[in-house]
Amino acid sequence: MPELKHSLARLYLDETKFNRETIYSRQRPHILPAEPFKRYPKAEKVLLPRKWDGEENNFWSILQQRRSLRKYSPKSWSITDLALLLWACQGVTAQAGQFYLRTAPSAGALYPIETYVAVNRIRDTEPGILHFDIKGFQLERLTSKNPAQAVSDAALGQDFLSRAQIVFIWSAVLRRNMAKYGHRGLRYIFLDAGHICQNLCLAAQALGGGACPVAAFYDDEMNNLLGIDGKEETVIYMAAAGLKP
Repeated sequence: MPELKHSLARLYLDETKFNRETIYSRQRPHILPAEPFKRYPKAEKVLLPRKWDGEENNFWSILQQRRSLRKYSPKSWSITDLALLLWACQGVTAQAGQFYLRTAPSAGALYPIETYVAVNRIRDTEPGILHFDIKGFQLERLTSKNPAQAVSDAALGQDFLSRAQIVFIWSAVLRRNMAKYGHRGLRYIFLDAGHICQNLCLAAQALGGGACPVAAFYDDEMNNLLGIDGKEETVIYMAAAGLKP
Protein backbone atom coordinates (compact mmCIF):
# COMPACT_ATOMS: atom_id res chain seq x y z
CA MET A 1 0.00 0.00 0.00
CA PRO A 2 1.34 3.50 -0.81
CA GLU A 3 1.90 6.08 1.88
CA LEU A 4 -1.29 7.68 3.18
CA LYS A 5 -0.61 10.99 1.40
CA HIS A 6 -0.56 9.18 -1.98
CA SER A 7 -3.55 6.92 -1.35
CA LEU A 8 -6.82 7.01 -3.28
CA ALA A 9 -8.60 7.87 -0.04
CA ARG A 10 -6.40 10.92 0.55
CA LEU A 11 -6.90 12.04 -3.06
CA TYR A 12 -10.68 11.66 -2.74
CA LEU A 13 -10.81 13.66 0.49
CA ASP A 14 -8.62 16.42 -0.93
CA GLU A 15 -10.57 16.64 -4.18
CA THR A 16 -13.96 16.85 -2.43
CA LYS A 17 -13.08 19.47 0.17
CA PHE A 18 -15.20 22.58 0.52
CA ASN A 19 -13.43 25.93 0.76
CA ARG A 20 -14.68 29.49 0.47
CA GLU A 21 -12.76 30.24 -2.74
CA THR A 22 -14.15 27.43 -4.89
CA ILE A 23 -17.39 26.22 -3.31
CA TYR A 24 -19.62 28.19 -5.69
CA SER A 25 -17.41 28.09 -8.78
CA ARG A 26 -16.49 24.39 -8.80
CA GLN A 27 -18.47 22.53 -11.44
CA ARG A 28 -20.51 19.56 -10.29
CA PRO A 29 -20.79 16.52 -12.53
CA HIS A 30 -24.14 16.33 -14.30
CA ILE A 31 -25.76 13.17 -12.94
CA LEU A 32 -29.41 12.43 -13.64
CA PRO A 33 -31.50 11.71 -10.52
CA ALA A 34 -32.81 8.25 -9.69
CA GLU A 35 -36.33 7.19 -8.78
CA PRO A 36 -36.95 7.57 -5.01
CA PHE A 37 -38.27 4.01 -4.58
CA LYS A 38 -37.57 0.72 -6.34
CA ARG A 39 -40.46 -1.68 -6.86
CA TYR A 40 -41.07 -4.92 -8.74
CA PRO A 41 -44.61 -4.47 -10.17
CA LYS A 42 -45.04 -8.10 -11.25
CA ALA A 43 -43.68 -9.69 -8.07
CA GLU A 44 -45.91 -11.36 -5.47
CA LYS A 45 -46.65 -8.99 -2.57
CA VAL A 46 -46.34 -9.98 1.09
CA LEU A 47 -48.04 -7.36 3.25
CA LEU A 48 -46.32 -6.62 6.54
CA PRO A 49 -48.05 -5.81 9.85
CA ARG A 50 -47.63 -2.33 11.31
CA LYS A 51 -47.34 -2.91 15.04
CA TRP A 52 -44.74 -0.49 16.32
CA ASP A 53 -47.18 1.96 17.89
CA GLY A 54 -47.04 1.47 21.64
CA GLU A 55 -46.03 3.09 24.86
CA GLU A 56 -44.40 6.48 24.71
CA ASN A 57 -40.61 6.67 24.44
CA ASN A 58 -39.96 2.99 23.89
CA PHE A 59 -37.46 2.07 21.20
CA TRP A 60 -40.06 1.80 18.44
CA SER A 61 -41.67 5.16 19.19
CA ILE A 62 -38.20 6.77 19.29
CA LEU A 63 -37.56 5.49 15.75
CA GLN A 64 -41.01 6.69 14.65
CA GLN A 65 -40.53 10.20 16.05
CA ARG A 66 -36.90 10.80 15.09
CA ARG A 67 -36.52 13.85 12.84
CA SER A 68 -33.67 16.24 12.15
CA LEU A 69 -34.02 19.02 14.72
CA ARG A 70 -32.88 22.54 13.79
CA LYS A 71 -34.79 24.61 16.36
CA TYR A 72 -33.76 24.40 19.99
CA SER A 73 -34.94 25.44 23.42
CA PRO A 74 -32.86 28.14 25.16
CA LYS A 75 -32.56 25.78 28.14
CA SER A 76 -29.37 23.90 28.94
CA TRP A 77 -28.74 20.20 28.92
CA SER A 78 -27.08 18.71 32.01
CA ILE A 79 -23.62 17.16 32.13
CA THR A 80 -25.37 13.83 32.84
CA ASP A 81 -27.33 14.17 29.59
CA LEU A 82 -24.10 14.94 27.75
CA ALA A 83 -22.50 11.85 29.27
CA LEU A 84 -25.42 9.71 28.06
CA LEU A 85 -25.13 11.13 24.54
CA LEU A 86 -21.40 10.48 24.44
CA TRP A 87 -21.85 6.95 25.77
CA ALA A 88 -24.51 6.29 23.14
CA CYS A 89 -22.08 7.44 20.44
CA GLN A 90 -18.94 5.56 21.44
CA GLY A 91 -19.22 4.22 24.96
CA VAL A 92 -17.16 1.15 25.81
CA THR A 93 -19.43 -1.83 26.45
CA ALA A 94 -16.97 -4.73 26.71
CA GLN A 95 -13.35 -5.73 26.28
CA ALA A 96 -12.26 -8.59 24.03
CA GLY A 97 -8.51 -9.03 24.28
CA GLN A 98 -6.92 -5.78 23.16
CA PHE A 99 -10.18 -4.45 21.72
CA TYR A 100 -12.52 -2.11 23.59
CA LEU A 101 -15.93 -2.77 22.06
CA ARG A 102 -18.34 0.14 21.73
CA THR A 103 -22.03 0.96 21.44
CA ALA A 104 -21.55 1.41 17.68
CA PRO A 105 -19.89 -1.18 15.43
CA SER A 106 -16.59 -0.64 13.64
CA ALA A 107 -14.86 -2.61 10.90
CA GLY A 108 -12.22 -4.82 12.49
CA ALA A 109 -12.94 -3.21 15.88
CA LEU A 110 -10.45 -0.51 14.84
CA TYR A 111 -12.62 2.55 15.73
CA PRO A 112 -10.96 5.26 13.60
CA ILE A 113 -13.52 7.92 14.58
CA GLU A 114 -12.70 10.53 17.23
CA THR A 115 -15.44 12.60 18.89
CA TYR A 116 -15.14 16.30 19.74
CA VAL A 117 -17.90 18.42 21.24
CA ALA A 118 -18.46 22.14 20.80
CA VAL A 119 -20.26 23.00 24.03
CA ASN A 120 -22.63 25.95 24.00
CA ARG A 121 -25.16 25.39 26.81
CA ILE A 122 -24.39 22.53 29.20
CA ARG A 123 -25.08 23.14 32.89
CA ASP A 124 -21.99 23.19 35.12
CA THR A 125 -19.72 23.04 32.06
CA GLU A 126 -17.98 26.07 30.55
CA PRO A 127 -18.41 26.57 26.79
CA GLY A 128 -15.58 25.47 24.56
CA ILE A 129 -14.32 22.65 22.39
CA LEU A 130 -13.55 19.39 24.17
CA HIS A 131 -12.29 15.98 23.06
CA PHE A 132 -13.99 12.79 24.25
CA ASP A 133 -11.45 10.47 25.89
CA ILE A 134 -13.31 7.22 25.27
CA LYS A 135 -11.17 4.90 27.36
CA GLY A 136 -11.16 7.25 30.35
CA PHE A 137 -14.80 8.31 29.80
CA GLN A 138 -13.97 11.95 30.31
CA LEU A 139 -13.70 15.16 28.33
CA GLU A 140 -10.43 16.91 27.57
CA ARG A 141 -10.75 20.67 27.20
CA LEU A 142 -9.07 22.17 24.14
CA THR A 143 -10.53 25.71 24.25
CA SER A 144 -12.49 27.84 26.72
CA LYS A 145 -14.08 30.24 24.26
CA ASN A 146 -17.71 29.79 23.23
CA PRO A 147 -17.36 28.06 19.85
CA ALA A 148 -20.96 28.42 18.65
CA GLN A 149 -20.45 31.14 16.02
CA ALA A 150 -17.11 29.82 14.80
CA VAL A 151 -18.58 26.36 14.27
CA SER A 152 -21.57 27.82 12.42
CA ASP A 153 -19.31 29.96 10.21
CA ALA A 154 -17.10 26.97 9.35
CA ALA A 155 -20.22 24.95 8.48
CA LEU A 156 -21.19 27.17 5.53
CA GLY A 157 -22.91 29.64 7.86
CA GLN A 158 -25.68 27.22 8.91
CA ASP A 159 -27.03 29.33 11.75
CA PHE A 160 -28.93 26.62 13.61
CA LEU A 161 -25.56 25.18 14.68
CA SER A 162 -24.90 28.32 16.74
CA ARG A 163 -28.17 27.84 18.65
CA ALA A 164 -27.76 24.16 19.52
CA GLN A 165 -26.85 23.19 23.07
CA ILE A 166 -23.96 21.14 21.69
CA VAL A 167 -22.40 20.23 18.37
CA PHE A 168 -20.73 16.85 17.92
CA ILE A 169 -17.79 16.88 15.50
CA TRP A 170 -16.35 13.60 14.27
CA SER A 171 -12.92 13.20 12.77
CA ALA A 172 -11.25 10.16 11.25
CA VAL A 173 -7.74 8.98 12.09
CA LEU A 174 -7.28 7.48 8.64
CA ARG A 175 -4.22 5.35 9.32
CA ARG A 176 -5.96 3.58 12.21
CA ASN A 177 -8.22 1.86 9.69
CA MET A 178 -6.33 1.98 6.40
CA ALA A 179 -3.17 0.29 7.72
CA LYS A 180 -5.29 -2.87 7.66
CA TYR A 181 -7.84 -2.27 4.91
CA GLY A 182 -5.97 -0.08 2.44
CA HIS A 183 -7.99 2.02 -0.01
CA ARG A 184 -11.25 0.22 0.83
CA GLY A 185 -10.86 1.36 4.42
CA LEU A 186 -12.31 4.76 3.51
CA ARG A 187 -15.68 3.09 2.94
CA TYR A 188 -15.56 1.57 6.40
CA ILE A 189 -14.58 4.89 7.98
CA PHE A 190 -17.67 6.61 6.59
CA LEU A 191 -19.87 3.70 7.65
CA ASP A 192 -18.46 3.92 11.18
CA ALA A 193 -19.32 7.61 11.35
CA GLY A 194 -22.87 6.87 10.20
CA HIS A 195 -23.36 4.24 12.90
CA ILE A 196 -22.18 6.69 15.56
CA CYS A 197 -24.34 9.56 14.34
CA GLN A 198 -27.49 7.43 14.26
CA ASN A 199 -26.85 6.41 17.85
CA LEU A 200 -26.64 10.10 18.76
CA CYS A 201 -29.90 10.89 16.93
CA LEU A 202 -31.81 8.17 18.77
CA ALA A 203 -30.27 9.00 22.15
CA ALA A 204 -31.10 12.70 21.75
CA GLN A 205 -34.70 11.79 20.89
CA ALA A 206 -34.90 9.56 23.98
CA LEU A 207 -33.75 12.49 26.15
CA GLY A 208 -36.51 14.77 24.89
CA GLY A 209 -34.40 16.50 22.28
CA GLY A 210 -33.11 15.84 18.83
CA ALA A 211 -30.14 16.10 16.53
CA CYS A 212 -29.40 17.18 12.98
CA PRO A 213 -26.54 15.57 11.04
CA VAL A 214 -24.37 17.92 8.99
CA ALA A 215 -21.88 17.02 6.25
CA ALA A 216 -21.51 20.47 4.66
CA PHE A 217 -18.56 22.40 6.10
CA TYR A 218 -15.28 24.00 5.10
CA ASP A 219 -12.94 21.11 5.82
CA ASP A 220 -9.76 23.00 6.64
CA GLU A 221 -11.57 25.59 8.75
CA MET A 222 -13.20 22.88 10.84
CA ASN A 223 -9.89 21.05 11.20
CA ASN A 224 -8.27 24.28 12.36
CA LEU A 225 -10.97 24.77 15.01
CA LEU A 226 -10.03 21.38 16.47
CA GLY A 227 -6.30 21.87 16.02
CA ILE A 228 -5.87 18.79 13.80
CA ASP A 229 -3.76 18.56 10.67
CA GLY A 230 -6.40 17.54 8.10
CA LYS A 231 -4.05 14.87 6.73
CA GLU A 232 -3.55 12.13 9.30
CA GLU A 233 -6.77 13.19 11.05
CA THR A 234 -9.59 15.09 9.40
CA VAL A 235 -13.17 16.08 10.18
CA ILE A 236 -15.72 14.03 8.21
CA TYR A 237 -19.11 14.55 9.92
CA MET A 238 -20.99 16.69 12.45
CA ALA A 239 -24.33 16.86 14.23
CA ALA A 240 -26.04 19.60 16.18
CA ALA A 241 -27.99 18.41 19.21
CA GLY A 242 -30.34 20.13 21.63
CA LEU A 243 -33.63 20.20 23.46
CA LYS A 244 -36.86 20.73 21.59
CA PRO A 245 -38.40 24.21 21.91
